[in-house]
Amino acid sequence: MVFTLEHHDPETYRRKARMISFAMAGQLIIFGLLFSMLLTSTFGSSLWLNGLGVLLGLLATSALFAVLRERPWMTEVRYVWQLKHHLSQVSGYLSTLRKAVEENNRTALDLLTFYHQGMTQLAELNGRTTDDDAERLAEKMQVKIKREEQGLPPQVKGLDTQDLKAFKRT
Repeated sequence: MVFTLEHHDPETYRRKARMISFAMAGQLIIFGLLFSMLLTSTFGSSLWLNGLGVLLGLLATSALFAVLRERPWMTEVRYVWQLKHHLSQVSGYLSTLRKAVEENNRTALDLLTFYHQGMTQLAELNGRTTDDDAERLAEKMQVKIKREEQGLPPQVKGLDTQDLKAFKRT
């Protein structure tokens, strides 16, 4: 599967993410209360029934958002969910990728470049500054220099998850 990096407006993303978070929280509260009231009125009052009502509310909220996530107004939020998923996939291979970069492995260079681009984009979308971690900045610079030495463009367009299969997960 190929994941392509896209540009999204950070303000639009944050506004939609807040709106969707509030809607999810509201639906969870309403569904949880509704199921709890139905269960306790049917079977009597019990802490376990109230807990079951909240669990059913969580399942109903999750099911509703699973159906709605393909809607056009969820584009930015869906993209960030996918970006986070792919970044976490790559992070599981970081130590192996770093060793492969030392050996000038082009695939590892591409994957680490994607990782750094994705982390930067995620920070921008969330309205945060990128970490000023010296190790991360040094690694980013090392990858940039190695890409220049090999005549590769400074950025990648995305990630092919099949490329990760060539490396051992740590």
